[in-house]
Amino acid sequence: MLNWLPHPIKGSLSFLLYIVNTLFWFVPLMLLAILKLLPVKRWQAWMTYLLDAIAVAWISVNNLTTRIFTSIKWQVEGLDKLSRKDWYLIIANHQSWADILILQNIFNRKIPFIKFFLKKELLYVPFMGLCWWALDFPFMKRYSKKLLQKRPELQGKDIETTRKACAKFRFKPVSIMNFVEGTRFTQDKHDRQQSPFRHLLKPKAGGTAFVLGAMGEQLHKLLDVTIHYPGGIPTFWDYISGKVHAITVNIKVLPIAKELIGDYHDQAYRERFQQWLNQLWLEKDQQLARLETGAGK
Repeated sequence: MLNWLPHPIKGSLSFLLYIVNTLFWFVPLMLLAILKLLPVKRWQAWMTYLLDAIAVAWISVNNLTTRIFTSIKWQVEGLDKLSRKDWYLIIANHQSWADILILQNIFNRKIPFIKFFLKKELLYVPFMGLCWWALDFPFMKRYSKKLLQKRPELQGKDIETTRKACAKFRFKPVSIMNFVEGTRFTQDKHDRQQSPFRHLLKPKAGGTAFVLGAMGEQLHKLLDVTIHYPGGIPTFWDYISGKVHAITVNIKVLPIAKELIGDYHDQAYRERFQQWLNQLWLEKDQQLARLETGAGK
């Protein structure tokens, strides 16, 4: 819409609108979160729906900002199979900070509002920690092997704590997001890892296995998302300033088999899960290679 503006101006205006939009919704978000503290289950459930509605509106305005300042050609496959009334675990390759905005853009109003598992320490991040708390983002506390050796009574406590935190999702559909590579792809990280994949870092089984161990019975489907940038991997600034002209997203809807649900602390289970994840990542790498070949024509 305003794509004729210079990139620095588009980026600055986009970023300003993101901030203003966040501040605008922060006030009602906090008010409803406080009201939700009233210990009446039906009341709390109603407040949860209102809070998620605010989050959806928040993302919708961000998406409008993207449409105003960019002219991206979107090629998205797999959205037709999704529902806002189902429970999903989402995994995706991670190349840019823009990935999160892209996932929010394509999935907004198509599936339940996306939530991330966060380390408990992030609860204390100024401003955003309160937003995550208000929106029921699950906070997890994982114990190191060293600590478990010293205090064996903590064995399984991390899963149990997370499972209790996720109990509220039994009655309301939710989407849980996890970047299984654990960090953004760069060629330097790829080389240091000696990754067997051409376009991906090694996937880490721990985080996803932890989520399934805590929520496996509640999550019905796995969304395997592949993000490809035909023009090269952009920065966050490239995305909001209109320098990205094409984005390809492929979504595969997979069942969550019973074999994928197990004890996070069971080494044999984690090894089986890692093998399954490696195969999934091999197929994703091959798909990215095909997309790269197609983009180069």
